[in-house]
Amino acid sequence: MFMNLDIIMNKGTNIANIKESMSVGIVLKQDQRSGKITQGVVDRILTKSSNHPHGIKVKLKDGQVGRVKEIYSDDRD
Repeated sequence: MFMNLDIIMNKGTNIANIKESMSVGIVLKQDQRSGKITQGVVDRILTKSSNHPHGIKVKLKDGQVGRVKEIYSDDRD
């Protein structure tokens, strides 16, 4: 039985998978315990390292900051 690698691998932990203007789901600091996902569009990538085990930290266009848990679209040109 083969499993889909996209499901196993958390793409939000690798900075190469995240670009500005992408639609993503993040977990805000205050929502870490519940794991509540906040959707938005990436304005800036804040993490400097190439990966982070809890997700790349980003700032959304609406100003909220959190770690990427889901990637909804890939708007790279």
